[in-house]
Amino acid sequence: MKNIFSEIPESLPAELSEEIISSEHCKIERIVSKAHSTPDDYWYDQEKNEWVVVLKGKAGLIFEGSDEVVIMKTGDYVNIPAHRKHRVEWTDPDQETIWLAVHY
Repeated sequence: MKNIFSEIPESLPAELSEEIISSEHCKIERIVSKAHSTPDDYWYDQEKNEWVVVLKGKAGLIFEGSDEVVIMKTGDYVNIPAHRKHRVEWTDPDQETIWLAVHY
């Protein structure tokens, strides 16, 4: 048994992404961010749908074609359809942001 809030490194020079479980049709991962963002010239363009929830912390997402930053805080979730280009504009610099992402 493991705990979603344990084994988080003291220092996070890069965002931490860990696969929890996966199959042919579904992957669940834990992502830990602290003051991380997607590079300015990059958009995620994924083959599968992604449902993501913030378990701790806060972050800002932006979708291609929109100037509005979607603010996500603890408990907030969003479903991102396959090939819906998006990026992480910012994550909380003062605490870890822990995401649970389900790719299906």
